[in-house]
Amino acid sequence: MTSPILIGCAHGTRSEEGRAVVRGLLDEVREALPDVDVREAYVDVHGPELEKVIAEIPEGEGVTAVVVPLLLASGYHVHHDIANAVAPRPDIVSARALGPDAKLVKLLRQRLAEAGAAPESTVVLAPAGSSDERAQADTSKAAEMLRTAWGGPVRVGFASDIHPTVTDAVTKAREFGEEDGVTIASYLLAPGVFQERLSGAGADRVTAPLAPHPLLVSIVLDRYREACGV
Repeated sequence: MTSPILIGCAHGTRSEEGRAVVRGLLDEVREALPDVDVREAYVDVHGPELEKVIAEIPEGEGVTAVVVPLLLASGYHVHHDIANAVAPRPDIVSARALGPDAKLVKLLRQRLAEAGAAPESTVVLAPAGSSDERAQADTSKAAEMLRTAWGGPVRVGFASDIHPTVTDAVTKAREFGEEDGVTIASYLLAPGVFQERLSGAGADRVTAPLAPHPLLVSIVLDRYREACGV
């Protein structure tokens, strides 16, 4: 029996480096699943558009394809864009977003260590940001999970114009005397304009984006297998 197609669906970015990182992640997924047809799609900025990728897949019995959102929270793009794209196709299902997840917390801690963050220092978890309450709830859960695993305070600051911004969060940390060093933990998948914004937010250090990393590949496989029911 042929395994369902895996469609890795990311947001999309104008950054060539960011696009290369996402494609690299999908290449690593292909290496991990050599018997699975892995395709790429995007919900914004550029193509290939998810609807067009789905339209190229012949209808069949059972599950013919699984859309794995390469997104760190389940907001508008998951519940609207991806959900609407798969709705006309009962043979295509959508998996959960990548986060929150304990493996992401482990990855964040590795990035913090790489950046030289002291265990007692303040961390500002910095996702892109969304006005969608479901995405904000996922971010809050991720922050709480990191807070449990981390030795110092953990705040949330968004890289976009959603409040509190990452600059707001760094400023508040300084005002509250959290002077053991403030580290921005990038909660972004790949380089791009949001990662660039983090560097100018006034922290002592900024971690690299989450990708590339084997733990991300592992989460994508988890989501795919979960959606396949295996």
